[in-house]
Amino acid sequence: MKIDIIGAGTPSPTPDRFGSCYVVNVGGEKLMFDCGPASTHKLVKMGIDLTTIDNLFFTHHHFDHDVDYPCFILSRWNLFRGGENNLQVFGPNLTEQLTHRIMDEHEGAYAHDWIARINHPLSLNAFTSRGGVLPRPAPVVLAKDVGPGKVQSGADWEVTAAPAEHVEPWLDSLAYRIDSDEGSVVVTGDTRPCDSVVNLAKDVDTMVCLCTYIEDEQAGTPEGQYMCGSTTAAKMAQDAGAKRLVLVHQVDIMDEPGETERAVRDIARHYDGEIVWGRELITVDA
Repeated sequence: MKIDIIGAGTPSPTPDRFGSCYVVNVGGEKLMFDCGPASTHKLVKMGIDLTTIDNLFFTHHHFDHDVDYPCFILSRWNLFRGGENNLQVFGPNLTEQLTHRIMDEHEGAYAHDWIARINHPLSLNAFTSRGGVLPRPAPVVLAKDVGPGKVQSGADWEVTAAPAEHVEPWLDSLAYRIDSDEGSVVVTGDTRPCDSVVNLAKDVDTMVCLCTYIEDEQAGTPEGQYMCGSTTAAKMAQDAGAKRLVLVHQVDIMDEPGETERAVRDIARHYDGEIVWGRELITVDA
């Protein structure tokens, strides 16, 4: 298993980080988790064919985790030649509603785009030039609101979910675990330390966990109460028995000289597994 880190930032854009998106490569398939700002472009920059991603899982619906969803749906479909799989999308409450509002033929914000493309000669020519056979099919996105438990499976993998704790009751959040003969991965999404995520991650090979700040700088703040920092991410991975901890969702100051090293030292005091400082557009072992 490999993990492509597409987006490893926060809602605040920096030259090197913006939003969340990860692709887990397992069993010859690519499972995508979240679709934050510019994810589609960054996927292409990593050499990933959009049409090879058939399953997308949302951890929650803050914009830094889902704002590129319309772009991904339409870009993926616009590359079709024929015979590709429909996109299946899973996530907490609002996943179905968001998809409807984007793509529905009558109410979708981007229906005008795909309706034009399945009718106008210019777009039909582009489709047939790629090897497509008319009539050009409309995009189909199979979205499903999900909760804790088994979510989806393939020939060589299974995805299960557990509740995460972030900004309830306004938004529901999920963490996901991928299990296969190749190994196991947990994507925590945005969460504070909680038993449900620790239990989901028991003895996992790799935990992909937010580490938004250095702990002692956020003590007593809302960030310190509702997000994971260096110490809390480390303790959660240690309690779970995770063999590898990949840190993501860092604020920009944590990439400054000396600050990354300081955060890693903080993590290493509480976690004895392998530590990977996640950066965008890199691939790490799972």
